[in-house]
Amino acid sequence: MLDHNDTRDPDSAGAPRQGTFSEAESSDAAPRSSGGMLGRWRAGVTAKGDPYSYEKPLWRVIVVRILKWTSIAVAGFLLLSLLAVFAIGWTGPPPTFNMAGVAMKGVEVRSTWVDLKNISPHLVRAVIAAEDQNFCSHDGFDMKQIQKAMQDAENGGDLRGASTISQQTAKNVFLWNGGGWMRKGVEAYFTVLAEWMWSKPRIMEIYLNVAEWGDGIFGAEAAAQERFGISAKDLTPRQAAALAAVLPSPNRWKINGDYATGRRNTRIQALMGMVRRDGLDKCVIGP
Repeated sequence: MLDHNDTRDPDSAGAPRQGTFSEAESSDAAPRSSGGMLGRWRAGVTAKGDPYSYEKPLWRVIVVRILKWTSIAVAGFLLLSLLAVFAIGWTGPPPTFNMAGVAMKGVEVRSTWVDLKNISPHLVRAVIAAEDQNFCSHDGFDMKQIQKAMQDAENGGDLRGASTISQQTAKNVFLWNGGGWMRKGVEAYFTVLAEWMWSKPRIMEIYLNVAEWGDGIFGAEAAAQERFGISAKDLTPRQAAALAAVLPSPNRWKINGDYATGRRNTRIQALMGMVRRDGLDKCVIGP
């Protein structure tokens, strides 16, 4: 009707009230979600809140730490052993574990280092004849003797050693007397290093200076002085054979006893002639 009073502002007719939104505007103002891989990636990057965390099982942490420290220990051992073998080959060995063990028993240790040129070639031939006739031809291990020892044991004989001079040198310098597979394994490792880094004359020189001849006597010079009252360079073939005869068990057999001066001595002297004739000592003494 014409007289109807309309209180609305004519300028605001047909417009929504202030502070309100239409349904369409409300839907347009809401953020749109993107679908697909890109949308999920964005959601993952821009997501708020605590980051995703994964707590490792205790057993896995322990295993990882054990492997880590084991690797460090092995690497350290390899590095130190390489340095030790190189240094000893250059300067000569310090007092050995065997010497320390004898000293701890209250026995006086007597040892005098001499160069190989000051050791009688008779003693070189004697130890090759008695201990390792293939010293100049093998690389630290005499596989023929090892197989022969195993065959003898299988046939009912006593299990005997087949250690070469290189192996005995590695044992005397770096380890101690005694058995056990672990010690033999370490001995083999040091034997490989010694054969790799040292020459055959150097191996023989070190061996003859650290070998034990019983009663706290170590080395050829001390043995020659104590047993015969002469220098190692003046040893006769018979004296050299007597020294070589007791090497497998120097605290059991005496150099002036029947074993070292009897048939064993004669046998070693005969083998010394063969060593010289066949040039089995040429890598040490020369042609």
